[in-house]
Amino acid sequence: MSVPERAVLAAVKLPRQRRTDVEESLDELERLAESAGARVVGRLTQERQAPSAALYFGRGKVEEIRALSDRERADLVIADDPLSPIQERNLGDSVRRRVIDRTVLILDIFAQRARTMEGKLQVELAQLSYLLPRLVGQWKHLERLGGGIGTRGPGETQIESDRRLIRRRIRKIAEELERVRVHRRLLRDRRRASGMPVVALVGYTNAGKTTLLNRLTGAGRTAADQLFVTLDPTARLVDAPPHPAFILTDTVGFIRKLPHQLVAAFKATLEELAEADVLVHVVDASHPALEDHMEAVRALLAELELPPRPVIVALNKADRVDSAAELRALVDRFDGVAVSARSGQGMDALLERVHAALRPRAERLTLRIPYGNGPALALCYDRGRVLERADGPDGIRLTVELPRRLAAAVDEFRERG
Repeated sequence: MSVPERAVLAAVKLPRQRRTDVEESLDELERLAESAGARVVGRLTQERQAPSAALYFGRGKVEEIRALSDRERADLVIADDPLSPIQERNLGDSVRRRVIDRTVLILDIFAQRARTMEGKLQVELAQLSYLLPRLVGQWKHLERLGGGIGTRGPGETQIESDRRLIRRRIRKIAEELERVRVHRRLLRDRRRASGMPVVALVGYTNAGKTTLLNRLTGAGRTAADQLFVTLDPTARLVDAPPHPAFILTDTVGFIRKLPHQLVAAFKATLEELAEADVLVHVVDASHPALEDHMEAVRALLAELELPPRPVIVALNKADRVDSAAELRALVDRFDGVAVSARSGQGMDALLERVHAALRPRAERLTLRIPYGNGPALALCYDRGRVLERADGPDGIRLTVELPRRLAAAVDEFRERG
């Protein structure tokens, strides 16, 4: 078993930021580092009017980071905010250790967790997009041969060669992901043609989306108390009579400061959200920063420019909330549903809310279906919600709610007048 790398975390607090926000962000960075396999041995914060252009931190704080890293025998320093190529390079030289930022850390976790070919392609695209402007730093041992009078030579040749290779690979990945998008579009078209509504789970990473998916569908997906356990999208059928059936999809968890490279790379996955009829926003009701988590999710959804649709707040981990009064206050405040994906608490109430949100898409019909017409009867039970049934001498009289797009398929059996 490999020895975990020892990491020091560092952040800059700007005047507009609250100290509690910076500390919570560092707490999250520590969990990310642990998810990547590192052991955090120290953390430092510096208050500045603005980051230093050369080092991000002030020179005095850089010396402090170096001293702490020496004392704790740290292998790397992780900055909580994105570093420019110059800042990353200068800071690494000053502290004499490998320096990475939050973006690289998240990319590393994604690279470890991606399982499908699509997920691996998306991660590689994000990594290459991040690496491209940093190639000069990768070749700093040849930097004196890079460019300018008296300095041209193999360094520039190698950097340009690498850039061409990376750009070519980025184009190839983009083409392969476009084929994935086409395939997903065909699957979504097939779902629409079936009339089956789609509900998508969204939420902050580790809010319990995968556990909720498992509870509602029996999918058996991997769920753990770690960040970004689920990367690859999942679609499963939820069939829990008397509630109407629907497709439930799970996507990658959101996070504050989610790198733009990842938002762009995972567009193919996040397109699933655009096709959903209803979003279920899963929130960890027991987390002290749940409002910040909810705002981070809303901000990313706004960035994706999704068309408006109903959003249901599922206050998960309700069994961990300190008191019933506190839980009721959260339910009232966010017009949410208190659930526990682990114990099954609140699942019926959640399904009722989903059904109520989907109902505007449905039409209530009264039908008289002949006994010999099994397909029409099966359509009503499989794709709709049967409210009343009466078996008569000339057929079956049903009152049923069906998706509007399927109503035409049984129009000949409709009772009129």
